[in-house]
Amino acid sequence: MAHIKVAIADDHKIFRSGVINTLVPYDNIRFVFEADDGLHLLQHMEQQQPDVILMDLKMPNMDGIEATIKVKEKYPDVKVIILTMYEDDNFIVHLVENGANAYLLKNADPEEIYEAICTTYEKGFYFNENVNLALLKKVLHKNKQQFKPTLKNEVQLNDREQEVLKLICQELTTQEISEQIFLSPRTVEGIRQKLLEKLNVKNSVGLVLYAFRNGLIE
Repeated sequence: MAHIKVAIADDHKIFRSGVINTLVPYDNIRFVFEADDGLHLLQHMEQQQPDVILMDLKMPNMDGIEATIKVKEKYPDVKVIILTMYEDDNFIVHLVENGANAYLLKNADPEEIYEAICTTYEKGFYFNENVNLALLKKVLHKNKQQFKPTLKNEVQLNDREQEVLKLICQELTTQEISEQIFLSPRTVEGIRQKLLEKLNVKNSVGLVLYAFRNGLIE
């Protein structure tokens, strides 16, 4: 079984150790390094790139917001899971729009942290049913009038692109989408890449945000 390489960035060593210890039973996860701030994290990543990063927000020298942006700019394939005490709508939306693949609170159960690691690694993003998705939908629907829909203006998506976009929002993998709409995985991945280019977003999270804002999913 291939290991998912995980790093954790948090300025509290006790918390880092606690998270690592609670995930010891999951033998498909391997922690490759710890960092006590964003700057330390980036220095480590010059030597070794993890698959997934557990990222605190409030840290000295370089906080998790800045570190997330820099990680996604330099290492776009690395998944970032925010793990924080800040249960604030603005933080969630801002981090997700800047490439974070999931947003968890520090009181999350070890099982949920494990699920988030595996899901972001396999599918590109993870939305917590009780926190992330509820808050994200609330904020986006509340502010929906602030955003001008672009389907009929700047961006035109054909029926197939809209269909694939909706299935991505259901957290289906490329293989699952290909089986459902009877296209090859390569064709589905091509449509996904075309969506990223058309909508000018970085990853599947950006696609989901676009779909929310334009009423393609409820």
